[in-house]
Amino acid sequence: MDSSILHLKDVSVYQDSNLILSNVNLNIGKGELIYLIGKTGSGKSSLIKLLYGDLPLIKGQGKVVGFNLKKLTEKEIPLLRRKLGVVFQDFKLLTDRSVYDNLTFVLNATGWTDKLKIKQRIGEVLAKVKMETKDFKFPHELSGGEQQRVAIARALLNNPELILADEPTGNLDPETSVEVMQVLKEINASGRTILMATHDYALILKFPSKTLKCDGERIFEVVQRRS
Repeated sequence: MDSSILHLKDVSVYQDSNLILSNVNLNIGKGELIYLIGKTGSGKSSLIKLLYGDLPLIKGQGKVVGFNLKKLTEKEIPLLRRKLGVVFQDFKLLTDRSVYDNLTFVLNATGWTDKLKIKQRIGEVLAKVKMETKDFKFPHELSGGEQQRVAIARALLNNPELILADEPTGNLDPETSVEVMQVLKEINASGRTILMATHDYALILKFPSKTLKCDGERIFEVVQRRS
């Protein structure tokens, strides 16, 4: 299936020798927005770590953005991550440098050298998350919501085929969570594929989309009842 961004077949997810998820079958097509829900410890973060090469695929077959996870080598992991955008709950911004320098650091690390092109790309992604006037600020000068917007901008830098968002609103208040979700929805509407792990059921009700649940070492689709 050409439009498939992510395909897992009979996958088991292990953290060290502990089985976290088993018999995972999942297909995500281009342009989809998928929520991944479940209690703490149910395997949401472990699945996301598997997808960006932080955990090895030991059992089953998996392909993400053209990479075979079963055959993924250490050298290929940085190449895989260039085609993914990862957004974390705790932002993971470098505190000793400005927003602009945070984003420059990522572009330099992924092979960008032309200063003019770097400046142009940073301007584009910051405009997408409505943070273009804050590029000189340091993370501690920004609110949690603003830091997460920068983290989303960082995830967009290399035009990723898939964005993995691990509890992106977990550290935010409800109002800010809605603002950040609106940014993600706009990015999804532009054709970007997003897999988002979340505890925030209020957001899912407000922005309904296909929902998968981790429970009892399994992943299954949740059918949302229409009121």
